[in-house]
Amino acid sequence: MSHSSRRDFDWRERRYAELHDEANGSGGGGVRHQTPHEPDRVRAYEDLDFMRSADARSLRVLAELTEPQFRLRQHGIEDTIVFFGSARIPAPEEVDQRPETAALARYYADARELSRRLTRWNLDGETERRFMVCSGGGPGIMEAVSRGAADADGESVTFGIDIPHEPALNPYVSADLAFVFHYFFTRKFWFAYNAKAIIFFPGGFGTMDEMMEVMTLIQTGRVHKELGILLYGTDFWRSVIDFEALVRHGVISQADLDCFEFVDDVDEAEVRLRTFLEENYGPTLVEDQVSGSAAAAGD
Repeated sequence: MSHSSRRDFDWRERRYAELHDEANGSGGGGVRHQTPHEPDRVRAYEDLDFMRSADARSLRVLAELTEPQFRLRQHGIEDTIVFFGSARIPAPEEVDQRPETAALARYYADARELSRRLTRWNLDGETERRFMVCSGGGPGIMEAVSRGAADADGESVTFGIDIPHEPALNPYVSADLAFVFHYFFTRKFWFAYNAKAIIFFPGGFGTMDEMMEVMTLIQTGRVHKELGILLYGTDFWRSVIDFEALVRHGVISQADLDCFEFVDDVDEAEVRLRTFLEENYGPTLVEDQVSGSAAAAGD
């Protein structure tokens, strides 16, 4: 080794030692490792101070995009039926606690029953694919979905969000399939990615945000799959959004309204969803996808 190389090596060794002393003195939260060739030091991905910093935001985003895929694959989940709806709608037995939304309590009962039926349909093995009910994991309609799946002795997928004044997860979620996100946009991605059907129960800004996002993706051709969309509660949705007015003003086309249907009871919703899924995601679809992938690879 040349003198200059030796000096560089000695300098690095001293610097490693200094960093080691600084880390020990600062009480950093990382796990330290030592090899015969280098001093004790902190791995970047194990340094919690760094991982929680603004500089590591892209890594946290990446984690929220990739960890759900890892866990969902472990459970063999690729298809979901997503429910959206207000966190403020009470269960029928709790209407006294939320008198301002008591009139909407029937939607909690309907969401719970629809979730129970769809979960039972899957558990009975009537489809070759496994369509899991999915919600945001909070109270209201989201709780009703988790509760309905539990009523059927089944599981549900939950994509919760960490926000003030609202629990991220309700008591009925399936622990192994419950995710809590920090970033809304990564949560939105996972709601849409595995969804084969989406049903919107009455809701406020959050529900309408999800609805408009999905409809925009369909309108702009960014959804490359068949996606069934139901709006549950015709009177409610027509009273809060004048879809026809958007057509009259020319800001959307009449064809844009074809991407969703209105339903008003559990029986109708169940039939529409099951029929859509059986027609568009039956056993032959898997073979078609494999053939299509092979053809694309040949191109």
